[in-house]
Amino acid sequence: MTINPDLQGRSYPAAEVYDVGREKIREFARAVKATHPAHFDVAAAEALGHSDLVAPPTFAIIVAQRADAQLIEDPESGIDFSRVVHADQRFTHHRPIVAGDRLVAELHVDGVRAMGGGAMITTRSEIFALAPGDAAGVREPVATTTSSILVRGEGQ
Repeated sequence: MTINPDLQGRSYPAAEVYDVGREKIREFARAVKATHPAHFDVAAAEALGHSDLVAPPTFAIIVAQRADAQLIEDPESGIDFSRVVHADQRFTHHRPIVAGDRLVAELHVDGVRAMGGGAMITTRSEIFALAPGDAAGVREPVATTTSSILVRGEGQ
């Protein structure tokens, strides 16, 4: 199956909410070998002006990949995940992610470029924190992630 070139410009709405918990932050920090005390100790995070534990910068990938899954699972995309190679990932942080955040991500397909028998697809996830109680849909920008994947063609 070939990649649908009409994916470019497509957006996928925010789906499930990701609740950021203290243990999730601690586990992620251990996994990526982030050793700053603000990832593990609430008092250390508060001393830096945060309301709770602060996540390592790459923690945003958890929420972004959930948004990416909508594209991968879209039957119209033509993407065979077994042929995907991750090419690039970038983060722009608007504010730190902290325990207690309720995050959602909107996915935007910014580029689809044919490459041999495959394609390079560039996506952007806009990650937002929901206001407490999701008051009137208020969303605070938290991070923007940009990702590029190469979908190898047949025989590659």
